[in-house]
This record gives sequence, structure tokens and C-alpha cells, in this order.
Amino acid sequence: MACQCCNGSKDQSDKDKQLDAVFEKYRGMNGALIPVLQAAQDVYGYLPKEAMERIARELKLPFSKVFGVATFYSQFHLDPRGENIIRVCLGTACHVRGGAGIFGKVKEVLGVEDGETTEDLKFTLESVACIGACGLAPVMMVNDDTHGRLTPDKIPEIIDKYK
Repeated sequence: MACQCCNGSKDQSDKDKQLDAVFEKYRGMNGALIPVLQAAQDVYGYLPKEAMERIARELKLPFSKVFGVATFYSQFHLDPRGENIIRVCLGTACHVRGGAGIFGKVKEVLGVEDGETTEDLKFTLESVACIGACGLAPVMMVNDDTHGRLTPDKIPEIIDKYK
């Protein structure tokens, strides 16, 4: 039985209970691996090794299969992600209108490279091929918020709003 005496253990216990509910929902179903991985990622924010080991045991699959699926699909993340996900578009329209300069400024402000998360787990930076808002180029998204017609000098102010 998990310790209930401090927040860290309680939080972990809550996540374990949430994962238990996922296993109950999908137990015995064929093709359950991907939905279980998605649900586990929703619970933890990423897929920790311990969660994938538990998924392998519960679904009676080799760990290598669980790990293989988790690393094959780009929707799954094996490292903790930031509270805020910043996606900078580097598609054609954004490239032509200075997307690389926007991306460079975001990297400079956050102090991380593409795909990395800040040490305080506040931000994860990702470059994307197209956000689908070419009329607003250059554009970036912070979580579900779209910021368009950007210039590098606007970046620090936008990022400050999410701190």
C-alpha cells in the first residue's frame, strides 16, 4: 500500500488509481495497447518507464512491444513535457516571412533547443512543418493559443504571459 502521508506519494497514488481505471476499461480487449498508452500519457503527461512496464504486465505483452509502439508514434513522449507546449511553424509561408528568426528567438528566450523542455518544466519547444495558419505567418502556438504575424521582438512578451 502506498504511503498517504505526503503530497508526492498521494499524487502518485492518484495516478496509479487513474491507471487502474484505464486497465479496467481495456482489460481483455484486442488492440488496447495504443488507447492504454494514450490514457497513461494523459495521466502522467508522458510515458515513464515504470508506467510502460506496468502496461506490459497488465496487457500481458512483452515490454519490448510496448516500448516499440511508444517510440514509433510521435504522439508519445518518453520524457516529461512542459506545462506549456510552444510549437513554432517552419512551413513554407512562415519560412518566407521569417519563421526561422522567430524560432531562434524562442530558443534564445527559453534556453532550449528543438524538442527540449526547460528545467522548470514550464515550456517544451517544438518546430512543426505547418500549423495551418499560413495567412498569419510567421506563426506559433502556445498550447491552443495561436500567435500570428510575429516579429522576434514580440516573443519575450508572449512567453511572459505563460510563466
